[in-house]
Amino acid sequence: MYSVIEIVGRDSMGWEYSVRNAIEAASESIRDMRIAEVKELDVKIEDGKISAYRAKINLSFKDER
Repeated sequence: MYSVIEIVGRDSMGWEYSVRNAIEAASESIRDMRIAEVKELDVKIEDGKISAYRAKINLSFKDER
């Protein structure tokens, strides 16, 4: 059986880094990750400038319940 959860990654350098951060953080507590599907990209704006890139991701993993 596989489960899917939504995670969010964030970084000040770009979306690729945001995705990487989210996957690396998830890997600390989730085993057997299979597929990460980027669902949405957005940016946080402060004082008219981009301060953070965010990526919403659906992450599938093998569920051993």
